[in-house]
Amino acid sequence: MNDQRDTNGAEGGRDERLAPALGPELLVERLGRVSYAAAHAHQRSALEQRVAERTPDRLILLEHEEVVTLGRRTRDSEFGRAELELAGLPVVEVERGGEATWHGPGQLVAYPVVRLPEGRRDLHLYLRDLEQVVIEVLAELGVTGSRREGLTGVWVGLRKVSSIGVAVRRWTTWHGVSLNVTNASDRFASFRPCGLDPGSMTRVADHAAVPEDDPLLEWAFERAFRSVFGYPAGSVR
Repeated sequence: MNDQRDTNGAEGGRDERLAPALGPELLVERLGRVSYAAAHAHQRSALEQRVAERTPDRLILLEHEEVVTLGRRTRDSEFGRAELELAGLPVVEVERGGEATWHGPGQLVAYPVVRLPEGRRDLHLYLRDLEQVVIEVLAELGVTGSRREGLTGVWVGLRKVSSIGVAVRRWTTWHGVSLNVTNASDRFASFRPCGLDPGSMTRVADHAAVPEDDPLLEWAFERAFRSVFGYPAGSVR
């Protein structure tokens, strides 16, 4: 299989087939706010260690400094690099599937670096599972998240709240999920995020109160991630 695959745009709902649990161990890292370059280097190191089976599965949770990342499906006609850079938004091409998206303060980013075992080596299923994690996080807050047929991510009503784009090496995943929590929505206005109209994006804070003791929803995300993928509960509060 190729080092990376473009798995954005998988169609249909989550595959409900019984799939084996991952694990048994999950290392959770909370990096705080970091630059994209630093996070990417850390993620690549984690990937290499996991492929070599030197470390367990890992969930990296963080918040990026502002950046626009371009997945491998991005077409130059759909964004203006010069305009973004003039607006103070650095632009980085990355290995994940999908198109252009924004990352920055107030947005939770989750990078699972996990080895997919036999029975879970279906990237469409993996994307549906990541969507399910976000849907369960929203449900904790009383918000209904949904999927869109033919698209990848999670919506609240007519607007997208979470974007997903992954890459895989030797059935080990990297890149992952962004969830708009309290970020400034206007930062999507300068381009077509995920190929969509700029006005199609929303954030959790527009639909529910974000807990003061979990301002990025990191703990909620970890709980849901462990539940969906079958990891032990660990020290999740």
